[in-house]
Amino acid sequence: MKQTYDLEQKIIHRKMHRPNSRGSDSGSGDEMPNEITNVNSPQPLKRSMGRTRSTSTSEKDGTIHIKGSKTIYTAGRPPWYDSSGQMKEALVIGLCGGSASGKTTVAKKIIEELNVQWVSLLSMDSFYKVLNEEEHELANRNSYNFDHPDAFDFDLILYTLQQLKKGKQVHIPIYNFTTHSRETTQKTIYGANVVIFEGIMAFATKELIDLMDLKIFVDTDADIRLSRRLKRDIGERGRSIDSVLAQYNKYVKPAFDYYIAPTMTFADIIVPRGGDNKIAIDLIVKHVHRELYTRGCKLRSDLANKHNHEPGEPLPSTLHKLDETKQIKFMHTVIRNKDTSRDDFVYYSNRLMRLLIEYALSLLPFEDVVVKTTFGYEYEGKRHANAKVCGVSILRAGECLEPALCEVYKNALIGKILIQTNESTGEPELHYLRLPKDIKNSKVLLMDATLATGAAAMMAIRVLLDHSVEEENIILVALLMAEQGVHNVAYAFPKVKIVTTAVDPELNENCYILPGIGNFGDRYFGTEKNIIL
Repeated sequence: MKQTYDLEQKIIHRKMHRPNSRGSDSGSGDEMPNEITNVNSPQPLKRSMGRTRSTSTSEKDGTIHIKGSKTIYTAGRPPWYDSSGQMKEALVIGLCGGSASGKTTVAKKIIEELNVQWVSLLSMDSFYKVLNEEEHELANRNSYNFDHPDAFDFDLILYTLQQLKKGKQVHIPIYNFTTHSRETTQKTIYGANVVIFEGIMAFATKELIDLMDLKIFVDTDADIRLSRRLKRDIGERGRSIDSVLAQYNKYVKPAFDYYIAPTMTFADIIVPRGGDNKIAIDLIVKHVHRELYTRGCKLRSDLANKHNHEPGEPLPSTLHKLDETKQIKFMHTVIRNKDTSRDDFVYYSNRLMRLLIEYALSLLPFEDVVVKTTFGYEYEGKRHANAKVCGVSILRAGECLEPALCEVYKNALIGKILIQTNESTGEPELHYLRLPKDIKNSKVLLMDATLATGAAAMMAIRVLLDHSVEEENIILVALLMAEQGVHNVAYAFPKVKIVTTAVDPELNENCYILPGIGNFGDRYFGTEKNIIL
C-alpha cells in the first residue's frame, strides 16, 4: 500500500472544492455500510416474504447461541411499559462523524459492552433518496454527490426514528450501492430498548437532534478516514485509486468541512480515535446503563398490588363471562379437581374452550344479510362484518385454544407470542413472536388459558398495539381469570374486550389464582409437578 500512502500525503495539500448535489455514493464509509442490527429480535417461524433481518452478537452475551444458520435467543425483552400500559420510550443514541470515521465500530463496541438485549443499530445509509433518471445517469458516472444533505430522505429517517422511539415496528429500505437504488425487499425492526442511529448527517436537522437522548461525535483524523475509503472502495467496489481520490477531493472532504464538522457542537460526547478509545466507550456504556435503570419498571409486583379498584367493586363493563349454567359448572368442577385424570382434564377443557371461542366470536361485528333457503324462502340472517379473524396464542398454554378457533372459524389466521417469567426478577419477558403480515387489519383473539395478574396478557396486548392493531379490535380470551388481573387489563387497556368462563376472587402471594385450576399448561400437556402454595 506504499502507492496509496504516497497519494494520501499528496492530497493533504490539494485545494478543496465546495460541495454541491453531485458526487459519489460514499455513505458513511464504515466497516458495515447499510447494516441494521437487532439484538435478540424475535425471529419469524416461517420465511418472511421478502423481509430479512440481521443480528449482532457479543461474545460476552451468554444468552445468544448460534447453531448452524440459526440464532437461538435465551433471554427475553423485559417490560417496556408501566403497570398502566403506558410506554417507556426507547433510548435513542445518535452517532455522527465523517465518512469512514469508525461510527459503526463505535456502535458495535457500545453494544458489546452494554451486554443487554434488544438493541437496534440503524444506519443512515439505508435512507438515500430514490433517484430520478437523470440522477441515475450521474450516479453511474460517479458524478452524484451522496455526501450532500439533499441525498438523504430525512422525512423517512425522522418518521422511522419516531416510531422506533415509541416502540413500534418499522420497515427499513435496503439501499443497493451497485445499482444506486432501493431494493424491493425491506428490513424489519421491532422491539428496541436502545436504538443506535449512525450516519454522516445524523445531526443535520433539529428534529433528529431533538429525538436523541445521547449524541456522540466520532472524531477521526482525516488521513485515517481517507485511508479507509481507499481500502474499501478499491477492494470492495472495484474502483481505481484516481477515481476514489477525485471523488474525495470534489465531494467527501468538502462535505465534511461544510456540513459534518460544524455539527460537532451538538454532541454531548466527542470520541477521538473511534473504536480504539476504550475510556470514552466505557463512560458511554455506564451512562446508558444508568438511563436504562431509571426507565425500568417492576411490572408483576405492581400489578399484584395495584389498587385500581375497591373491594366489592363491580367487574369492568368490558368483561364478558359465559353464563354459569349447570353444565358449565359441571365442567369447571371436573377440571378444577386435583384428582381428575389427564384424559378427563383435556377432554373437558377442550369442551369449555370451544364454548369460550364461540362466545368470543359472537362479540365480533355483524351485519344483516338476506339469503334464500332451498325452498325459495327468504331468511333474514347475520354475517361477520369483518371476515379477517386472527388468533394469537400466548405460548405455551394459549396454544390449547388454537384448535377450537380453527374448528369454529374457517380460515382463521394464527400468530404466536412467547412470554416467560424471568426467574431472577419475576418479570415477564418477550422471547419470540410470529404474527401475520396484515394483522393490523384483523380482529384479534388473544388467547391464553388463565389470567392471574395480567402481566403476560398486558405484554402481549402491547406487542399487538406496537404492530398497529387497534385496541378495540383485540379480544382477550382465557378459560379462567382472577379479579385482580381483569381490573389490571381493563384499567390499562379500556377498549380491549375480556372474555372468560369464570372469574376467581383471589391471588396468593405467589400470584396463583385461588381457588384456581393449578398450572393449566402442565396439567394439559402432562408435565405437572408439585406446586407450593
